[in-house]
Amino acid sequence: MPNRLAHETSPYLLQHADNPVDWWPWSEEAFEEARKRNVPVLLSIGYSSCHWCHVMAHESFEDQQTAEYLNAHYVSVKVDREERPDVDAVYMEAVQAATGQGGWPMTVFLTPDAEPFYFGTYFPPAPRQGMPSFRQVLQGVHQAWDERRDEVTEVAGKIVRDLAGREISYGDAQTPGEEELAQALLGLTREYDPQRGGFGGAPKFPPSMVLEFLLRHHARTGAEGALQMASDTCERMARGGIYDQLGGGFARYSVDRDWVVPHFEKMLYDNALLCRVYAHLWRATGSELARRVALETADFMVRELRTSEGGFASALDADSDDGTGKHVEGVYYVWTPEQLREVLGEQDADLAARHFGVTEEGTFEEGASVLQLPVRDGLSDAEKVASVRERLLAARSERPAPGRDDKVVAAWNGLAIAALAETGAYFDRPDLVEAAVAAADLLVRLHLDEQARLTRTSKDGHAGANAGVLEDYADVAEGFLALASVTGEGVWLEFAGFLVDHVLARFTDPESGSLYDTAADAERLIRRPQDPTDNAAPSGWTAAAGALLGYAAHTGSEPHRTAAERALGVVKALGPRVPRFIGWGLAVAEAVLDGPREVAVVGPSLDDEGTRSLHRTALLGTAPGAVVAVGAPGSEEFPLLSDRPLVGGEPAAYVCRNFTCDAPTTEVERLRAVLSD
Repeated sequence: MPNRLAHETSPYLLQHADNPVDWWPWSEEAFEEARKRNVPVLLSIGYSSCHWCHVMAHESFEDQQTAEYLNAHYVSVKVDREERPDVDAVYMEAVQAATGQGGWPMTVFLTPDAEPFYFGTYFPPAPRQGMPSFRQVLQGVHQAWDERRDEVTEVAGKIVRDLAGREISYGDAQTPGEEELAQALLGLTREYDPQRGGFGGAPKFPPSMVLEFLLRHHARTGAEGALQMASDTCERMARGGIYDQLGGGFARYSVDRDWVVPHFEKMLYDNALLCRVYAHLWRATGSELARRVALETADFMVRELRTSEGGFASALDADSDDGTGKHVEGVYYVWTPEQLREVLGEQDADLAARHFGVTEEGTFEEGASVLQLPVRDGLSDAEKVASVRERLLAARSERPAPGRDDKVVAAWNGLAIAALAETGAYFDRPDLVEAAVAAADLLVRLHLDEQARLTRTSKDGHAGANAGVLEDYADVAEGFLALASVTGEGVWLEFAGFLVDHVLARFTDPESGSLYDTAADAERLIRRPQDPTDNAAPSGWTAAAGALLGYAAHTGSEPHRTAAERALGVVKALGPRVPRFIGWGLAVAEAVLDGPREVAVVGPSLDDEGTRSLHRTALLGTAPGAVVAVGAPGSEEFPLLSDRPLVGGEPAAYVCRNFTCDAPTTEVERLRAVLSD
């Protein structure tokens, strides 16, 4: 019989709806039940494409005896971290403070007042490798709750007080200058892996936000080392197993330093961020590999993550059916030499094995290999390789596909809108721009209410119950700003303005200018979460700084500009010390130092060839954070078009920054030179 999760919209929660555990969703009613029964709360946090979440669910939450013990002695609460990043952030901070590490599944024991007192991540069904079994943990916590209640509540109170005291060292609320950005670059150089690309050791994550900083730093200063780190990292990732060599798109991370074996889940946010990075790398260098990867990643998102409502689903699972009913990680993506021969025949299988690095020993499990591109392009017959790739992709599509988490997350769709709009504009792919517009339309129609407040998620055309957090407002505004620049439709600038106004009114501390992850009127947790560091995607804090800055450049709004600069004070404090974890903040700081530039393109219509050429040139300018407005003279769609006439009856471009404007130009080459200066 289904439990209380049967009516939820989260695919992750619905996966647990038939568990014998009497799960509750996160709600005041769950804690009221714990108070009434005088029992602790088991809080279990995970997400749909999390491999070990599925393992623990199968081993423990589907086990009748374990469930009966939980139901007798606890109120069990299940949370999708992607729906409630605020709940996840607060208790993850507690777990990391107490244990020095964290991850998912996250297992936290709480008092009925939601105060944490015992923590863990995955617990096995039987003791192993120094870990107690889950049943042992449940029995131990129950015993402590019954026999040492005073001690438990004292520990919980101390943890909450310690969390409250962990205020962020904000620095001096000034934007980073040349010195801090140079120090950040030096810090990244020290952590860079020159043999393999990327930063640090295993596991290795795609450093999307850092790559954006490096590209912008090179554009502003001409630093060749910054461009080299970005382009080499992008090439190594694109040639590695972390990139899907058949279907496009990136896996979450590589378990090794060489980008060979990925953790196979594919997330919307990774692919949106990386699609944009590769498009920007092509813009800076003309790299054919960067162009191919940007387009293949965009096509992957549209083909495999787009929902019937026009939004983008959150993720594809790492696991899929191996053909025997057993779910195995990576089985959808890997190949043995024998499987190549079955699909391609002997001769073409040999070519495929050489081209994609498939060996008899294998690079993954049980003799299977993750496809890579170990040999540089041009050493194989391109036409033959294309045919091989097509046939392998067709054969792979017959395999049982990984599950898809269909919920639409506002923030991640904002990132996808920005990536698809720009990629479509750069490579003359109007279908990609149309996909970005469709996703933006869905967000406006379904996620925005009359006060322009955002709902975090939707599924199957139904809005979820959870309020948007800072990253939702910031990333959706970023997507709308990109869409405004690409389409010349001022309505997207207007919607971005509604969202950044919410950032000013509901997420910003008026005294310090620091930002909170939840709104002032959001549900009260044991602590109001506040984290400026980038994780898998830009932090809400730094993303908001970027959106505020872009909106201010478009409109000349001093309050939005001031708020962006005050928010970047934390980048001044953290950038030189931990540049890997505040890359987007550093990228936004580059835009501040460059202006950013404001480009207005005026012409008789968007269909006019001269107007289109100037507009495209403006979009392809590498000046950090530049904003572009395009329209007819006298148009009220964009403030930047005000008082900007044609020049001698010809379409013209106006470039300004820091209250100073260049002479308008009608020449594409002149505009290109101004924007690359």
